[in-house]
Amino acid sequence: MMNGPEKLYRLLEQLAIPFEYLEHPAAPTVAVARQYWAGHDATHCKNLFFRNHKGNRHYLVILDCTREMDIHHIEKQLHQGKLTFASPARMMKYLGVTPGSVTPFGLISDEEHHVAVFLDRSLQKAARLSFHPCINTASLMIATADFIRFMDYTQNPYEWIEVY
Repeated sequence: MMNGPEKLYRLLEQLAIPFEYLEHPAAPTVAVARQYWAGHDATHCKNLFFRNHKGNRHYLVILDCTREMDIHHIEKQLHQGKLTFASPARMMKYLGVTPGSVTPFGLISDEEHHVAVFLDRSLQKAARLSFHPCINTASLMIATADFIRFMDYTQNPYEWIEVY
C-alpha cells in the first residue's frame, strides 16, 4: 500500500498538476519552515485542523502563513459552536497525517469527504501556494489554479472566507 506522499505524487501526475518539490528537515511549524522557504516565490500556507464541540464535524482552515486567525470569528462563521484543535488520532483518521504535517493534500485520505475546508480569500490572489505533501520534511509549490483543480477533485466541500 502506498503511503500518503507517494499516493499524492501519483495523483498529481494523473491530474497533470505540475509542482515544485522542496525537501528540507522536519518543519512542524511555520516558524521552523520559514528558514527553508527562502528564495521560493509561493505563498506558504498555515493549515489548521479543527473539530466541533460534538466531535462529529471536522474543518480544515487554510490561510497565508503570515496571517493570524481569530478562532472566535471562525466559530461565528461556521455556526458550529466551540471549535477545538483535532487530536492526532483524528488527524490520522481523516487526513492520514501526523501533527506538524497537516495539509489539504491529506484530503486524499478522506474518501467519505467528511472534512469541510475553509480557505482564506486572500489566497486567491497568490500565483502559487505551498503545502506539505502529507509529511513535514518537504514542501510542494503548485499554481493556485491547479490547487483549485485538486480541491475540486477531492470532492470535499470548500469555501473562501474572510479570515480576521
